[in-house]
Amino acid sequence: MMKLLNFEVLNDSGSDMEENDSPTSPVSPLAPYPPLPPTDVRSRAPEFYGFVAWISTYLLFIFFLLWAILPDEYINSIGVSWYPSREWAVLLPAYSVVVVLLTYFTYFSLALAGTPRFSDISTITDSKAYLPDADAPNPYRAHARSDAIPAMYDIPIGMVNRVVYGGSARKRTSTATAAST
Repeated sequence: MMKLLNFEVLNDSGSDMEENDSPTSPVSPLAPYPPLPPTDVRSRAPEFYGFVAWISTYLLFIFFLLWAILPDEYINSIGVSWYPSREWAVLLPAYSVVVVLLTYFTYFSLALAGTPRFSDISTITDSKAYLPDADAPNPYRAHARSDAIPAMYDIPIGMVNRVVYGGSARKRTSTATAAST
């Protein structure tokens, strides 16, 4: 008998399963192979609603095209006495395109309006930043010890700039002025 996680594993016949008897699912060693069919009965209503929406869309588009293209005599001959003006055949698609373009423009404008200025501190850090205490010894040098596992902190932007661009601004300015003289 094989025990896994204090559960007895049985095969389909109900007897104890041997190690080489049958494969197990890659998801769990306790999952049956092949998987059992689902026990709950799912509704097929979404399939029917989708089919009705698909058919309705095609029918409405065909009616729209017939209304836009056919002459008045053909429409009156099938018994339709009132229908909207033909100018709507041009206006509806034009308005739809304008609404789609305005939607893209609106979302783009909202994204730009929500973006902070470059001079705003929120472009550098946020309220979730985990910085070391100012009074504590420099935790960023803790990695220099061979046995140390330093605490995790966010790296301040000043330190990133010193590492990436080298030195402080005063040192670069004094070096630049000394080199120019």
